[in-house]
Amino acid sequence: MKAGFVNIIGKPNAGKSTLLNALVGEKLAIVTPKAQTTRHRIKGIVTTDEYQIVFSDTPGIIEAKYALHKVMMKFVEESLEDADILLFVVDITDTEKDEKIIQLLQKYTQFLLIALNKIDLIDQKTLENKVHEWQRIFPSVPILPISASNYFQLDTLLKLIVEKLPEHPPYFDVDELTDKTERFFAAEILREKIFLHYEKEVPYSTDVQIISFKESEDIIRIQAEIIVERESQKGIIIGKGGKDLKKIGTEARKEMEQFFGKKVHLEQFVKVEKNWRKQEKWLKRLGYQV
Repeated sequence: MKAGFVNIIGKPNAGKSTLLNALVGEKLAIVTPKAQTTRHRIKGIVTTDEYQIVFSDTPGIIEAKYALHKVMMKFVEESLEDADILLFVVDITDTEKDEKIIQLLQKYTQFLLIALNKIDLIDQKTLENKVHEWQRIFPSVPILPISASNYFQLDTLLKLIVEKLPEHPPYFDVDELTDKTERFFAAEILREKIFLHYEKEVPYSTDVQIISFKESEDIIRIQAEIIVERESQKGIIIGKGGKDLKKIGTEARKEMEQFFGKKVHLEQFVKVEKNWRKQEKWLKRLGYQV
C-alpha cells in the first residue's frame, strides 16, 4: 500500500482549486475567477486498493498585507514542510515568473512535480517553449502540461503522483473524503457566491461564519453571518430592498442542497466588524489558525 500527502501550491488563479476538485472528483474547494478566493488549506482524500492520496489545496502565494494574509501564507509554509510530494501549479498564460518562488522551490526538487495548467488557452508552439523554459529552470523535475478544467492529462498526472508516493499505511479511513466539517463547506459555498456576485474590495473584506447548523432527517437549518468591514459594504451586500442578499442566498441554498443531499433552510445576517482581517480574535473565530 502507498500513501502520502500531495500539497498543491502556486500563485493566485493558477487553477489549484479546480485541479483539487478534478483529482478528488468532488467540489471541495470553491472556485471563482478572482484571485485569493482560497483562504484555507483544504484536504481532499482519494483512496483505492493500491494507494491513498491526501491532496491539499492552499491559498495562492502572495505578499502578506493583513493578519489574514499572514495566516494564509502560514498554510502555504506548512504545506512545504509536510509534503511527500509538492505539486506546483503554473498558469501557463502568466508571463511573469516569480523569482522568489523559484528560489524557494529549488530546495524541494527531490519531491517536486510541476503542472503547467490552462494549456487549452495557448497554441502548440507556445506550449513547447514554455515546457522548455521550465525544464531549463528545473532540469530534474517532471514537467507536465495539463488542463484541470478540461481534465486533460490528469490521468498521467495521477500516475506520476502514485509512482512517487512512499510505501505507507493509509492515514484516513477508506470512506473519508476530507478533513473539513459540514459547517465549513456551508460557509465556503456562501462565500463563493459573494465572490461571484460582488466586485472590487467587497468580496475580500467579507467572510462567513455559520452560527447555527441543525440537521434533522429531512432538512438542514442553517444560520449564517456575513462579516464585512464597513457599513457601506453591508449596504452593498444587502442591495436595494434586500434583492442582492436574497439572490446569493438562493444560489447558496441550491448548491448546499446538492452538496449535502437534502433540503436546506438558510437564514443570512450581515454584520459589520471593523478591520476584522487584522484582528486575531476574529480570525480565530472564523476558523483560521493564527
